[in-house]
Amino acid sequence: MAPAPTHRVSQRVNSIAPSATLAVDARAKELKAAGRPVIGFGAGEPDFATPDYIVEAAVTAARDPKNHRYSPAAGLPELREAIAAKTKRDSDVDLEAGQVLVTNGGKQAVYNAFATLLDPGDEVIVPTPFWTTYPEAIRLAGGVPVEVFAGADTDYKVSVDQLEAARTDRTKVVLFVSPSNPTGAVYSPEQTEQIGRWALEHGLWVVTDEIYEHLTYDGVPFTSILKAVPDLAEQAVILNGVAKTYSMTGWRVGWMAGPQDVVKAAANLQSHATSNVANVSQQAALAAVSGPLDAVARMKESFDRRRRTMVTGLNAVPGFRCPRPEGAFYAYVDVHDALGRTVRGRTVASSADLAAVILDEAEVAVVPGEAFGPSGYLRLSYALGDEDLAEGVERIQRLLAE
Repeated sequence: MAPAPTHRVSQRVNSIAPSATLAVDARAKELKAAGRPVIGFGAGEPDFATPDYIVEAAVTAARDPKNHRYSPAAGLPELREAIAAKTKRDSDVDLEAGQVLVTNGGKQAVYNAFATLLDPGDEVIVPTPFWTTYPEAIRLAGGVPVEVFAGADTDYKVSVDQLEAARTDRTKVVLFVSPSNPTGAVYSPEQTEQIGRWALEHGLWVVTDEIYEHLTYDGVPFTSILKAVPDLAEQAVILNGVAKTYSMTGWRVGWMAGPQDVVKAAANLQSHATSNVANVSQQAALAAVSGPLDAVARMKESFDRRRRTMVTGLNAVPGFRCPRPEGAFYAYVDVHDALGRTVRGRTVASSADLAAVILDEAEVAVVPGEAFGPSGYLRLSYALGDEDLAEGVERIQRLLAE
């Protein structure tokens, strides 16, 4: 009888950290199901329904037999065309349909991009705090994430000097995310251009995640790094999707766009991994990106109102410091001054400890900074109803004022 294998699961897959944001959301839902009045600030998911015209497009598509069959792995041709047109409309970046790959949500676009660009040992500079999936996707592709941290004192935005200090002869890619998950930071047009020109000068690829492009506030503009530095076109990959802008997280439609040889290679990878995205979802996405932005503007008004309420409330919590986020729908709170104390008999030594105490004692779910980089921070999403938001922040205030 052959001996049992030493490792039942590959070391590559076993080394992946679980998604902390999804874990917090799952724990909150589990407690709610048990009857506890938990308020969840964990998931990055709009609480609005998908706009009606998008849903109707999906219903119509579901009745059409042509959508019951396989379609091209890279995406429906009409959707790829529409994404190219939408990118010109929203970002003033020129694309052809052949430069677009439709993916199963934004996460597959992230994975495809790094799997296509990286060889083992290639380094990727990752501005930190980062979204949890980035470093794991880089590692799965054989790459090495190199964290470059920027704290609350710089509104969580890295400088060119920091990026240059992290660059080595193994650096191949710099990740650029604006507006940012988890911090809500938005780089100015000038900062975006500086980083783009630095990448161009050193021959680095830029992977730019633009999924929060429509969610900026206080008159702050979104600037695509390819708009700021058009010469990057042959060494940049755009990641995007319909999830956040159109409240379509469950529809699972994202995309990556870039040079045709890279997109073709990524499409080949996808053809063996998942093949085409569900056709009904693609037809819904087609209606979304081709349609008006009126519903998006209404959702943005609500996010803006909630943002202001949340920032004011969090800055009133003892030991909390919350810079005013300019984009996305997250507040990223520096809680260093709240650590080292005892709360209801429990010593709070880290932001993970603090998040656990807040969940157990105040029945509010937040994500600790350890999920996104260094300890000492909490991420709270304000993509939830106004009443729950106000109540959740008040619970945290009461708990930490004791």
